[in-house]
Amino acid sequence: MPDQLESLRRSFDNVDHAIAGWMRRNGSLLLRISLGVIFVWFGALKFFDGLSPAESLVRSTVYWVDPDIFLPILGAWEVLIGLGLLYRPAIRVAIFLLFAQMPGTMLPLILLPEVCFTIFPFGLTLEGQYIIKNLVLISAALVVGGTVRSDIRSESYRK
Repeated sequence: MPDQLESLRRSFDNVDHAIAGWMRRNGSLLLRISLGVIFVWFGALKFFDGLSPAESLVRSTVYWVDPDIFLPILGAWEVLIGLGLLYRPAIRVAIFLLFAQMPGTMLPLILLPEVCFTIFPFGLTLEGQYIIKNLVLISAALVVGGTVRSDIRSESYRK
């Protein structure tokens, strides 16, 4: 029985090693593509009245600029980020644009707390959750940004 358990443990370890290796080899590429698709998709929605779930939030937050002008500009900015992430040589520019945009995405937490929180500071509305999820986008951008230097990235990132 102990031999069978050891054999089972080795089999599990081999499968686990193969899965972890696949994730290491493909994770950053898939993360970059996912980020690119999200930015292209969310940005493109801003070109069409009423299609972006963030439209009313943007209109309420950036009240000092005509939203009919600002929304397409923001949409183009986001599409540019996404395309830059999808086209490997443009990653640095895309990351720069992403980090320039992110402070603006956090503005509703300050300017419209009644829209973002049910109970400040922990109870988030759907809008608040939409904004806070940007922390994941920022972290993902850091991971993708860490792949741009060929002298410091591992073989798995050279895709």
